[in-house]
Amino acid sequence: MTADKARSDKATVEPARARIDLNADLGEGVGDDETMLTIVTSANIACGFHAGTPADLLATCRAAVAAGVRIGAQVSYPDRAGFGRRFMEMSTPDLIADLVYQIGALDALARSVGGSVTYVKPHGALYNTVVHHEQQADAVVAAVRDVNPGLAMMGLPNSEILARAERAGLRIITEAFADRAYTPTGTLVPRTERGAVLSDSAEIARRVVEMTTTGRLTAIDGTVVAVDADSICLHGDTQGAVGHARAVREALAQAGVEVGLTRS
Repeated sequence: MTADKARSDKATVEPARARIDLNADLGEGVGDDETMLTIVTSANIACGFHAGTPADLLATCRAAVAAGVRIGAQVSYPDRAGFGRRFMEMSTPDLIADLVYQIGALDALARSVGGSVTYVKPHGALYNTVVHHEQQADAVVAAVRDVNPGLAMMGLPNSEILARAERAGLRIITEAFADRAYTPTGTLVPRTERGAVLSDSAEIARRVVEMTTTGRLTAIDGTVVAVDADSICLHGDTQGAVGHARAVREALAQAGVEVGLTRS
């Protein structure tokens, strides 16, 4: 059996979901956070290392609490100039310290307005790096566990970060992306490549319904790949983000899929 055939066969047996969480990257000082918080059920709030000021983050936490939206800490490399989208070589102690600092700061802001951080999601280059990079994946897991072993880890299915998080006793939240193209191996197409970011609301909505109800999606080369996601990411900083998010909510409702938390 070929690898493509195996992926296709696996995709056909993934269970359909009747409920899916929608998350968005917020607190970055771009996009319409207030409106996105009326659409999503989880907010990945920046922690100041790639974007966001303390005032921005506090306001976003307050709005998330008011909307009843779950708060996650979106941790990043210290890369404001590159919006956290540039890989950085970092020692394990330095990366752990940076991440503990970010999680702790955001949790303090959230608690000051009646909320709390309940999960952690790496941002940008760090997110993509810990899919395969064992040393940095271990550092992220260690930081989360050291802050609070009750926190969940959000990431890409079959990634090093989620495998190591599970072994460390952390809860995991598997994630797929509404507006990003996928490779045949189930990873994200790099933003530097043509077609990596989708821009048509109808196509984005159709893909989300497909991956939610069938457990599969079509990769950039036409290969069908399996997708097992507890949460779907709707980027809040892309052009047309609110329109995409509304189209996804409407399409899910028409397909009979409830939007809400699948794992607490």
